[in-house]
Amino acid sequence: MREVTDPARIRAFMKRLGQVCRGKARVYLVGGSSAVLEGWRDTTLDVDLKIEGEEDAVLKQVPALKEELRINVELASPGDFLPELPGWRERSPFIVREGGIDFFHYDFYAQALAKVERGHAKDLVDVGEMLKRRLVEPGKAMDLFARIEPELYRYPAVDPASLRKAAEAAFHPKA
Repeated sequence: MREVTDPARIRAFMKRLGQVCRGKARVYLVGGSSAVLEGWRDTTLDVDLKIEGEEDAVLKQVPALKEELRINVELASPGDFLPELPGWRERSPFIVREGGIDFFHYDFYAQALAKVERGHAKDLVDVGEMLKRRLVEPGKAMDLFARIEPELYRYPAVDPASLRKAAEAAFHPKA
């Protein structure tokens, strides 16, 4: 059983991955990892990430680091569940460079919409924190949702009407 992951473990993972990986890559942290590093959660169960660049070079190092640091690592990002938001890379905040790897938070707008789509209580708390911390602006979130809405048919598990209603509730709650 792996242990819960706190900010120190996430930073140790980034540092070690940068030390052992010979390739150049962009690694985007997602979900609980972002929440922990941004400070609204103390721990997370998994380090969820998306890798771009020399993906194989990075992936070959992950199993040993999972054991060394006793953490769970999963490949998961909002683009696995919803159409990618236009401009998501440019909106992904830089965290740190370790070796040849640049680490970013995956675009908070994309994370928020994916969390709204999942609809779990913890996810909705995360969305509230993103709004509170001004990582996500409600009007822009709805504009971006509108831009991907015509592509939702590509994701059969997503009901577009239900997602629109959930997004409106999350980003424009009634007082």
